[in-house]
Amino acid sequence: MASLTSAKRLVVKIGSALLVDRTTGALRQDWLNGLAQDVHWLKSHGVQVVLVSSGSIALGRGALGLPAHDLALEQSQAAAAVGQIRLARAYEEAMAPHGITTAQVLMTLEDSRDRRRYLNSRATLEQLIALGALPIVNENDTVATDEIRFGDNDRLAAQIAATIGADQLVLLSDVDGFYSANPGDDPTATRYDVIHTITPEIEAQAGDAGSGLSKGGMKTKLMAAKTATAAGCAMAICQGGDMRPLQALDTGANATWFTATLDPQAARTRWIAAMKPMGTITLDAGAARALSKGNSLLPAGVHAVSGAFGRGDPVAIMGPDGNQLGLGLSRYTAAEAQTIKGHHSAEIEALLGYPGRAALIQRDDMAL
Repeated sequence: MASLTSAKRLVVKIGSALLVDRTTGALRQDWLNGLAQDVHWLKSHGVQVVLVSSGSIALGRGALGLPAHDLALEQSQAAAAVGQIRLARAYEEAMAPHGITTAQVLMTLEDSRDRRRYLNSRATLEQLIALGALPIVNENDTVATDEIRFGDNDRLAAQIAATIGADQLVLLSDVDGFYSANPGDDPTATRYDVIHTITPEIEAQAGDAGSGLSKGGMKTKLMAAKTATAAGCAMAICQGGDMRPLQALDTGANATWFTATLDPQAARTRWIAAMKPMGTITLDAGAARALSKGNSLLPAGVHAVSGAFGRGDPVAIMGPDGNQLGLGLSRYTAAEAQTIKGHHSAEIEALLGYPGRAALIQRDDMAL
C-alpha cells in the first residue's frame, strides 16, 4: 500500500485498550506521547489528520470507581461525562509540545443520518482542518442511547472518513490485521495482507471477540471497511501497541489493507448523483459558467427556486436554457434560498436575520 505520508487526508481510530491500562484504568501517557510524535510527523509531511478516539468511558469508569464489567447505560453515560474531560485534556497536553492545536468533536449516529446535521458536522470538521487544528472525534456517549449509537468507534471512524473525503483510514487496534479465523482459537489462521473485495466468504471469517475494554470485533471492522472503501477511502487494520504505531505501520508492520476502487471525490459524486432531487434551482448564464470552471454556487447566480426542500436535501441544478446541469446538496431550505436568490453573500445576514454560509451549494456537494 501507499505510504501514510502520501495521504492527503488521514483518519486514525484509537481503541480504548491502547489508551487506557486495562489493569489500573489509568491513561497510558507514554503511548499517547508517541502517538503525538506520529501526528506531528504526518502533519510535517502535509497530511491532514483527524483522530477518532475511544477511551472516555474507560477513563471515567476508573475515576468514579465503577466496576470493570459491563455497565448500565446510565453508568456508561456518567463515566463518559467524567472521562471526556480527562481525555480531551490528555490529548491537548500531549499535542501542545508539537505546536498542535486540538479540538474535541462529539457526535452520535443521528449526526450522520440527518442531512442537516451531516452538513454541519462536515463544515465544522473542514473548517478545523483548514485552520490547522487536530479534530479529535468521539461518540457522544453522555447522551447517546442504544437506539442511536454507532456501537463502536470503528464504524464512527469510517463515517467520519466518508464525511470528510479521507483517502486513508487506519484502525489502531489490539490485533495486527484480519485473519481467516480467530488466531487465538485456530493456530492455522492466516492474516490477509490486502483485501480488494469483501466477499461473503470474508464476512463469514469475521469473529466477535473483543478486548474487554473495546466493543468492536472483526464484524464491526468489516462494516467499517465497507463504509470507507465505498467512499473511496482505503482502510488498514493494524496492531497499535507500538510506541510509534503510525510510523511502525508506514515502515512495514503487520496489517490488513482494504483497497478502494474510487477516489473519495468520485465516490461522493456518484453518491450524490444517485439521489432523488427534492426541488430545483435555476441559474443565470454567469453562474452556469462559474460552475463549469469548478466554482461553488453563490446565491447571486440563482434565477429561480422551486420545490419544498430542506437544508441538506438534494436539488436539481438547472441552466438558463432549462437543461439539467447536475445535482447538489443545498445548504439552505427552499424558503431561505428563495429569499437570498440573486443577492450577494454579504447580504445574507441582513436578509435572513442570522449569519449564513457564503455558498448555496458548495462545490464538493455537487455532481455535475
